[in-house]
Amino acid sequence: MKFKSKFFYCLFFLLPIFSVAQDNSRLNLFNQEHFFIKGVGIDNNVGINRYELLEKSGANAIRTWSTYNGEAKFDSARKYNLKVALGIAVHQELHGFDYNDEKAVAKQFEEIKAQVLKYKDEPELLCWVVGNELNLLFDDNGNLTLVNPKVYDALEEIIQFIHSVDPIHPVTTTFAGITKEHVEVALIGAPSLDIISFQVYGDLLVLPQRVKELGLKIPYMVTEYGAVGHWERPITPWDREIEETSFEKGVGLAHRIQKGIVENKDPLFLGTFAFYWGQKQERTPTWYGLFTPDGRSDDRIDELTKYWTGKYPENRAPSVKSITLNNKKATDFIVIRDENTLTASIDASDIDGDALRFHWELMEEVKVKSQGGAFEQVPPIVEIKISENKGTTITFKTPKMEGDYRLFVYVYDEKGKVGTANIPFYVGELKDL
Repeated sequence: MKFKSKFFYCLFFLLPIFSVAQDNSRLNLFNQEHFFIKGVGIDNNVGINRYELLEKSGANAIRTWSTYNGEAKFDSARKYNLKVALGIAVHQELHGFDYNDEKAVAKQFEEIKAQVLKYKDEPELLCWVVGNELNLLFDDNGNLTLVNPKVYDALEEIIQFIHSVDPIHPVTTTFAGITKEHVEVALIGAPSLDIISFQVYGDLLVLPQRVKELGLKIPYMVTEYGAVGHWERPITPWDREIEETSFEKGVGLAHRIQKGIVENKDPLFLGTFAFYWGQKQERTPTWYGLFTPDGRSDDRIDELTKYWTGKYPENRAPSVKSITLNNKKATDFIVIRDENTLTASIDASDIDGDALRFHWELMEEVKVKSQGGAFEQVPPIVEIKISENKGTTITFKTPKMEGDYRLFVYVYDEKGKVGTANIPFYVGELKDL
């Protein structure tokens, strides 16, 4: 069954909270008001999800990447007045799945059918997110390339099955970035797609212009946005990405929200899901997750709260505006050759005047970089021998082993908030410098 676009305008735009009931296979809509998605992608770790904070912050929906722990997510959604864009995990070519293998594709289809049948009648179900960044694939030179067209043949089969058993909820798939050729190829192979979903970081700033260039005729939403991606940041000569401070992330996010979301008046635009309501190791433990491993939040949740509710939370996160090592910034590409001691400093403050506590931590760099958000091993912590500690400034001994390191600082207030920064450096000789 192919949905009509007008049906979706009703489905997404007329409901403050998506409530549905079936009566003679017809859809009953309640509370005829505008509904615009203000959501987040949610972690599987129930302890760090913090649904209560999510509701208090003004969000109205969550997005998942799979049906893992689905019952618990729907239970939490009911409790905290959230709707669920339920992810259906579909294998990617990026991670080695062969869409020429008909038996493997058929097995995947049967597994997905069972998941759809299990969750299709959940009252909090908003839509199906079938596959995450299926378009993401690189050639031997590291450039984006087109996936096997059979990827979208398989996707179309899944969509048609969902339409046949669940004529209520629309189906989308997500794209890494906004690439015209990728979207066109996908729509040729999977013409039954009801919504297009984009995952953009720095490019959220120009989302309206980029989507206009596509000439889309169906609704779209953003299923990931947040801090500028590691692929969009400066990189050291020893191949390490330079992360923004938490303050820089907050300022940049607020600007991109204003330009890409608030000022986006396209009637086809359905809303957004911020990334990532949890903690995630990807290049660093602090880059993407909106919480630190111990569950504290930074400037980004303050800015999301401001966007969702119109005002900042009562308590704001500490601000870490900059970090230096031996008076050098990360973009100075710091190589330590002869120095026995190093001095790190930060510019940190708290808008509420809260007392601050500082924790410095030295880590090795990631040994194997993940692709497409796949699992990445947290690198080891290195013992740091601090000879002088003034909170915002420390002096410590240079690591003995040659190699690349990253120094982190966590600035805590007394109310569960944090500011973060880190700086990469190399110990030893680099011939190319």
